[in-house]
Amino acid sequence: MRLSLRGGFGEKGRTSIAVESDGYRLLLDAGVKTSARGSPAYYPAISPAELAATDAIIVTHGHEDHVAALGWCIANGFHGRIFMTAETHRETDRALVDYASADDCERVRHANVEPLPVTTSTSNAAAAGCGVLALGPLQVTSGRSGHIAGGVWCAVRDAHATFLYCADVVPASPIFTMDPPPRADAIALDASYGDDDVVSSTRAAQVRSWIASQPAGCVLPTPLYGRSAELLAIVQGPIALATGMRDALAAQIGGGYWLVDGAGEALAERLRGAVDWREDTALPHAALICHDGMGMSGPSKRILEMADAQRYPTLFTGHVPANTQGERMLAAGRAAWIRLPTHPTRSENVALTTASGARIVLGHSCEPEALARLAAHLPSLRMDLATGDSLEI
Repeated sequence: MRLSLRGGFGEKGRTSIAVESDGYRLLLDAGVKTSARGSPAYYPAISPAELAATDAIIVTHGHEDHVAALGWCIANGFHGRIFMTAETHRETDRALVDYASADDCERVRHANVEPLPVTTSTSNAAAAGCGVLALGPLQVTSGRSGHIAGGVWCAVRDAHATFLYCADVVPASPIFTMDPPPRADAIALDASYGDDDVVSSTRAAQVRSWIASQPAGCVLPTPLYGRSAELLAIVQGPIALATGMRDALAAQIGGGYWLVDGAGEALAERLRGAVDWREDTALPHAALICHDGMGMSGPSKRILEMADAQRYPTLFTGHVPANTQGERMLAAGRAAWIRLPTHPTRSENVALTTASGARIVLGHSCEPEALARLAAHLPSLRMDLATGDSLEI
């Protein structure tokens, strides 16, 4: 089995990895790099000839750094099969509207997307279309990732080896369930946080305290799906929702199969108490949860401009790309940042590696400096590989 790193290795964004076995070519994810918009590095490092020879693409979830280059792949020669869960298919269009060209959006809308089976040990397995996906010489098993409704990790096996692609995972999310992955010969960890080892409950308490200290209201930019549900659970006071957020939250809450037991009921109650905010009104005396679009698109583009001009408290809780309104606000001290764990901590990545038994360990979605800090705790982590490299397992 040959792995080719097409994006997200030694960098944050455009996550993509190719798997080849006995002439069959599978691409796992096709994301964009938001900080490189307008340059070739925005898209995966894969040629039209390689895309034309690719037999299938599996998309693990609907965030832009994993799916927003899908239409670009089609435009540049890919004509194979496409697999994703129903929830990811639903969320993909929103990601493409914000991060892809209009033509690429249309290409994906007209593509034949097949359902990705998800295996699990729970009694709800049948609800997710439990099974193993056979693709040429490859057997693909997917499980819930704990990161987002519809999000999965993938284990790809041929006659000789097993590769575990963690995509984006959260082993201990209070909202989304993660299934335990199988053992593997090689693993690609979600190394987004490097060696950060602060647990979710601690960071959630910090976020909750910051929000409580802003009684006149604040802005909470967040991806439309995933972390938005985590924030909804954290906010204790008045909640306001920007355009599109209510529907996105309702869709996630309705997907009970993907949620931790009891989380759906609590989130539904919070959602019922939230008010809808319109952009033609003043910023609210409430925690305003808005779709961030990384500050590049969606409601947050205008909201962040308003918040910055009015010195309205703003808290970022995830990745803030370079050359965005959010980065400028943070640099000027006009916004705060507290990381809310929606990726694995250092200890969780160490535990995932140990449980997998993998002899080859890769880390994606992480800059080299942070990856080096993680490697101090994971000696088997490969620091010599980056986007554009390949290896045999």
